[in-house]
Amino acid sequence: MNALNESFLSGAESDVLRLITAGSVDDGKSTLIGRLLYDSKGVFADQLDAISRAKYKRVAEGGIDFALLTDGLEAEREQGITIDVAYRYFSTPRRKFIIADAPGHEQYTRNMVTGASTAEVAVILIDATRVEKGVLLAQTKRHSTIAKLLGIRHVIVAVNKMDLIDWDQSRFDEIARAYQTLADRLGIPTFHILPLSALNGDNVVTASPNTPWYDGPPLLSLLEHLDVSDRTREGPLRFPVQWVARHGGDQAQDFRGYSGRLVSGRVSVGDTVVVQPSNVKAVVAAIHLHEAALQTAVAGDSVTLVLDRDVDVSRGDMIAADGAPASVSRTFEAEVCWLDQQALSPVRKYLLKQGTRLTQAKVGALLGKRDVLELAALADTSGVLNMNEIGTISLQTRESLAYDPYAQIPATGAFILIDAATHQTAAAGMLR
Repeated sequence: MNALNESFLSGAESDVLRLITAGSVDDGKSTLIGRLLYDSKGVFADQLDAISRAKYKRVAEGGIDFALLTDGLEAEREQGITIDVAYRYFSTPRRKFIIADAPGHEQYTRNMVTGASTAEVAVILIDATRVEKGVLLAQTKRHSTIAKLLGIRHVIVAVNKMDLIDWDQSRFDEIARAYQTLADRLGIPTFHILPLSALNGDNVVTASPNTPWYDGPPLLSLLEHLDVSDRTREGPLRFPVQWVARHGGDQAQDFRGYSGRLVSGRVSVGDTVVVQPSNVKAVVAAIHLHEAALQTAVAGDSVTLVLDRDVDVSRGDMIAADGAPASVSRTFEAEVCWLDQQALSPVRKYLLKQGTRLTQAKVGALLGKRDVLELAALADTSGVLNMNEIGTISLQTRESLAYDPYAQIPATGAFILIDAATHQTAAAGMLR
């Protein structure tokens, strides 16, 4: 289990990797990110000077409190905890990184969900000093569950504070076995585990002489070589329309194009497409990127499509592959993480935002809840879903939605619910 899982690696260079650190309180998430930034030269001199003079430092005189590089809120520094998700950016010659530092407290589980929703890698930290007889902390289980639920492709388990237990290999192996049991229970197919000390930098950027028994790479090298190739291009065409582009009306030749971003697949001039939910077919006559004309656009491209005939297309509609259209419906079952302090209520009015579509939605019933520690179904007949809880609900929308199951195309299977009265984001959901 110490050896590197070869399925994680690729030869890709010069791309962007989005990752989130998660785990329990005081596992060292913010310190690890600060150490990564510092050792990879991603910190400016004035930032170091500022944190060296901070009044809430928790390290010995002359040391650097790396956690202060991400914990920027006054309350975070005063309490020594992370409250909201903080994003940091750095790069190496091989890859660019966007890091989200998630809170460890159970009451901020919703913050972890929002931070993890765009991540490709989850770095789960475990404090080696707090795991005894293979019993993992609840937040380690909770965040691993969320990583699985959201379909995060890679899980890295960083066993931190190994220096405080004298780099005890037997304790590391015990933690590795405990996490393997959890991964098997959750259905996490592969993960990589490594020992490190975020505060001292062991196995963070460079290999540590304190772990001759660990034959894998340090964390940064592992992150640089992970396979995060864009698989959305392999899927069917999905093009949510953001707006209808027309000229000012002062030209003799009419122009009507449909602007948006391809979230899946590819499209070429001459392709037959279907506009959903109306299911009207047309042929792509032109593809525009600013002033340039393209022959083909792929997932990730923001372009304007011109069709060969006038059809009724509005913001929120989906242009899809003719041979592989999305599903269309007004009734759904969905899994949601409840984010609002106001509990779910079937009598309240909600708005559903899916891609570029915004429509009214009614929650029919709470069909069940999940144990967020092990993904198991709970026998709960209360009908109430409170903040940070995960459950399955039935939904009915005023307008039809074109969608795919979240597991197949996350961009068209994800949505949020907005409380129509308070305008608070009430839930983040996945269409199943």
